[in-house]
Amino acid sequence: MSTLSATIEGIGLWAPGLPSWDAFAARCRGGDAPADAPARPAPALLPPNERRRAPDTVLVALQAAHAACEAAGRDPATLPSVFASTYGDLAITDHLCATLARAPTEVSPIRFHNSVHNAAAGYWTIGTGAMQPATALSAGEGSFALGLLDALAQLEAGAPAVLLVGYDGAAVGPLVDVVRSEGLLGVALVLAREARDATVPCLALETAPATAAIDAPPAGISDGNAMAPALALLAALARGEAATILPAGNGHAFRIAIDNAGGAHG
Repeated sequence: MSTLSATIEGIGLWAPGLPSWDAFAARCRGGDAPADAPARPAPALLPPNERRRAPDTVLVALQAAHAACEAAGRDPATLPSVFASTYGDLAITDHLCATLARAPTEVSPIRFHNSVHNAAAGYWTIGTGAMQPATALSAGEGSFALGLLDALAQLEAGAPAVLLVGYDGAAVGPLVDVVRSEGLLGVALVLAREARDATVPCLALETAPATAAIDAPPAGISDGNAMAPALALLAALARGEAATILPAGNGHAFRIAIDNAGGAHG
């Protein structure tokens, strides 16, 4: 696979105790987490009644996505988007399975429409009025890396900029014995073909050698969350590192080279 590259115009993040990219970057550089971090994401683009009904996975995806677009100075409605999630909403999956086993006719229509894998993408496109293509994908441990590949391929095909969002929530009920994911995490990048500002960081993706060691995400931040591999890239950006290795699934990996000359911002 030939190298694919992009500039990073904006970064968004929400994790327990770290409600923003700035808070995460400061923590990666040895700083303290903010003392007043909210317990639940609350994306401003959803009205209060929608925020109450939407599952946490949708809220965290939209929170990170909106923050990345604001940092990039991009109108969300103009951006094609890629939403990557390893498992979607496991709490809703557990609830629906339990209801179907106990009383199939009592399945909640609201929970059902929130159970589909493109729920976050749907809330996003409706909330922002976006008419651009939106992709929802899952690829096991390689979900974020494959989402990044999809976004970079869209840039290579001619899109001026693309929004990439990665998110996952916690497994509950019997699913805890089947899949592993803890807590709540959302990350987002606005990627562009050409730099509008010479100080923004750039990345380039290429296939990593089979012997390459996968970089672990920073300890103590969303440990156990299925989307945590994405944090290895964000930590490398925060620390000014030159590259990171991400799992791409099925024994494969991607090497992400970083030109951090101007320093990431968001």
